[in-house]
Amino acid sequence: MATSGTATFNLNIDEIIDEGYERCGLMPMAGYDLKTARRSLNLLFADWGNRGIHLWKVELNEQALTAGTATYATPANVNDVLEAYISTTATASDNANTQDVALTKMDRSNYSALPNKLATGQPSQYYVDRQIVPKISLYVAPDASTYTVLKYYSINRIEDATAYNDQQADVAYRFLPCMCAGLAYYLSMKKAPDRIEAMKLIYEDEIKRALDEDGQRTSLYVSPQSYYPNLS
Repeated sequence: MATSGTATFNLNIDEIIDEGYERCGLMPMAGYDLKTARRSLNLLFADWGNRGIHLWKVELNEQALTAGTATYATPANVNDVLEAYISTTATASDNANTQDVALTKMDRSNYSALPNKLATGQPSQYYVDRQIVPKISLYVAPDASTYTVLKYYSINRIEDATAYNDQQADVAYRFLPCMCAGLAYYLSMKKAPDRIEAMKLIYEDEIKRALDEDGQRTSLYVSPQSYYPNLS
């Protein structure tokens, strides 16, 4: 028997909402039913920001560096910065000799303890101030045009659901089941309280599988740390 030959299945926002209501034993009947479901869906996406790193929302960003400037704003959709490095060139136009130098991430306590945050040189560390719009501070601040570009991998927010039948969710295919289960759970708290416990169990089971699968399949090598006491 022939198969479809396609792998493009997805759901529009209105189909996601229908699925959520049907799991609660209901059907959306009025415009407010759609509005409250869309709000719940966006709150669900906000909760996913607390559930870990979603690989489809990891993005490489580039920020031009200015000599003597240590702090730079990220785009408004950035949630956190995972890794960062700077590109160095012998001259501003010498792209053939560009080298990437990895930066070490530090926390707020270590950054605040630095005595001279505006010292200049080759940056080696960075601190992320996680405000509503995060900022990246380099230490030390770049001192010349040799250090031209800051590159960093950010974990971005999931895009808002703003429409219905002409819009799909900003969600990878493998997360569709837990998205529908999560919306059903959120709707049950408002529309079907008798199903809250069942919907929560299904949702937590679905999202655990999705998060477990949403990883990078690379080898992990662990080596013990040797300690040699000084007996002299």
